Amino acid sequence: MKNLQKGDKKLLNAWAFYDWANSVYTLTIASAVFPIFYEALFAERDHYIDVFGLHLKNSALISFITAAAFLVVSFISPLLSGIADYVGNKKSFMKFFCYLGALSCMGLYWFDLANIYVGLAFYFLGLLGYWGSLVFYNSYLPDIAFEEQQDRISAKGYSLGYIGSVILLIINLAMIMKPDWFNISGPEPAMKAMRYSFIMVGVWWILFSQYTYYYLPKGSKETTQKLTKDVFFNGFKELKKVWASLQNIIALKRYLGGFFVSSMAVQTVMLVATYFGAQEIQWSSPEESQKGLIICILLIQLVAVVGAVLTSRASEKFGNIPTLIFINAIWAVFCALAYFITLPVHFYVMATVAGFVMGGIQALSRSTYSKLLPETEDTASFFSFYDVAEKIGIVIGMCVYGIIDQITGSPRAAIVILAVFFVTSIFLLRRVPKKAV
Repeated sequence: MKNLQKGDKKLLNAWAFYDWANSVYTLTIASAVFPIFYEALFAERDHYIDVFGLHLKNSALISFITAAAFLVVSFISPLLSGIADYVGNKKSFMKFFCYLGALSCMGLYWFDLANIYVGLAFYFLGLLGYWGSLVFYNSYLPDIAFEEQQDRISAKGYSLGYIGSVILLIINLAMIMKPDWFNISGPEPAMKAMRYSFIMVGVWWILFSQYTYYYLPKGSKETTQKLTKDVFFNGFKELKKVWASLQNIIALKRYLGGFFVSSMAVQTVMLVATYFGAQEIQWSSPEESQKGLIICILLIQLVAVVGAVLTSRASEKFGNIPTLIFINAIWAVFCALAYFITLPVHFYVMATVAGFVMGGIQALSRSTYSKLLPETEDTASFFSFYDVAEKIGIVIGMCVYGIIDQITGSPRAAIVILAVFFVTSIFLLRRVPKKAV
């Protein structure tokens, strides 16, 4: 396929469509079906299991595994992004992680407590594949879109992701709630339907990503170089150069500080919300719990589409940083109030609020960083800083959540700590020069 020019509508749409392809992972695996499936496995174990020589609460265990995966991603992403920009073939790296994640999702079909280590390995690799592919996906934004296009195309990507993932989740929900409609039988048809949904995520992810790969350019350079030992270590050299550049870009450096702290909380809330709802909300029955949790996740996704679009409009009128400060303030109040919720109706209301600000803060954070970048061809190396800040923030957030959950037996206190993170982020974002974005 002949490379399309920067700013071309077809190229922009193809880039944004990858959100449609991969967002089924964040919804079905990270947020909805897998957490419910995982909780159901522990129904007769009082939420605890002996693993890795420790007696761990199930939600704390998955928090620590998630943190470990993000720690690995934060280490390899600067290395791989530096190599990708140097060799000029970041699409191949993006494909590798995409397929790794998709195939690992399919592997979750065999997740059970009797083979807990194999199941956790598939969960670990799925997370690694998803976030690894995003390193290169995000780095394409300044390559394919002009600055004035970036807010809207970033928001469009998230909106497509929410819509696509909701479509698949509705199908999965029908399978889980009415397995007989799909000829799913056996002693536990709902659990079997959940296992089928993991395979569907992998197939969806691989299938729809092909449209993106067809139009995206190979990389930021027209010629390629062989991957030698010197090129391999060039990733570290590029990382050092970016760090040196940041010292002279005050707005970008200060923004990264606020983004880092915000990521500790935002991504942690998104990753643990379903586990929190399953354990802390007073559902009338396990069936109501499964149905209610999936409905809440669907509600979040649908509201997030509106939130992402309205946030991009607000940023055009008020500026990116003031809009991000306002959204972080809403998140802080959200976490403080979450400590007190106990009833399903409370959880539905909080899900609506979370959805509205979730899409906005993700899309705007990505495009704000892109706008603050200096003129450079090494966009992947710069975006690796963005990704490393996000991933290390998640590692800290998930560890804080997991440790408090393990010690107290309840995650409520951890949610309050996340509110402190948002308040800190507001303070840091206020230090970004007012006319930066």
